[in-house]
Amino acid sequence: MNRLRAELMAEFLGTFVLILFGNGVVAMVKLFGTGVPGEIVMGGWTNITLAWGLAVTMGVYIAGRISGAHLNPAVTLALAVFRQFPWRKVIPYSLVQTAGAFLAAAVVFANYHPAFMKVDPQLTSTAGIFTTFPTFPAILEAGFLDQTIGTALLILMIFAIMDKWNQPSGYLTPLLIGLVVVVIGMSFGGMHGYAINPARDFGPRLFTVFAGFRNNGLTDGPRIWWVPVAGPLLGCLLGGAVYDFGIRRYLPPED
Repeated sequence: MNRLRAELMAEFLGTFVLILFGNGVVAMVKLFGTGVPGEIVMGGWTNITLAWGLAVTMGVYIAGRISGAHLNPAVTLALAVFRQFPWRKVIPYSLVQTAGAFLAAAVVFANYHPAFMKVDPQLTSTAGIFTTFPTFPAILEAGFLDQTIGTALLILMIFAIMDKWNQPSGYLTPLLIGLVVVVIGMSFGGMHGYAINPARDFGPRLFTVFAGFRNNGLTDGPRIWWVPVAGPLLGCLLGGAVYDFGIRRYLPPED
């Protein structure tokens, strides 16, 4: 039980740090750009993708030694399905990851509260600082496909980077995983914000409900919250299967 408590604390703090940096950079870009609510200024997308990748790297460094730094229910699910991670830990890990994301969103909001009140005093157009929304709301299947592909790529690359049968990674693992997130954001981030992580999206979205944001995608506006939850959960299974059946089965046994 003490070991599980340590793992859950590591997952909570790792996800907290990840979302603190991730939501923080989006707040910087959107609140201190042109002053137009919701508008990303020139260079903003590059800033966002790079910072999110570094945020993942920092979160992995926080939790990697103790819990393996899943920081993502989709990663936890993939490891349970393909790497014998104990199923009894899947729900506790997912809950603390979501809680860490929720708290991080609250800290970002508290820090930038004066800016929110200046740019969007009624909180009607800035929920997207914390969570993701579709570019084309009328065709949600496009965002679902985007989330599925992005998460499949994430799990595929995580498995490749961490597989001792494939190549050693060592201390570079957190940086390499962060770079995977950067390239996913730059390649598959347009349709629905590349959440690729149910906790990263749902935790902050739940916070926006408690904080009174309108058009939050869960209780107000189009109910699109399920897309960045279901898409990553499907994508993690596809990515894990592609790696195990397409690469790992052909690797030589470990020495």
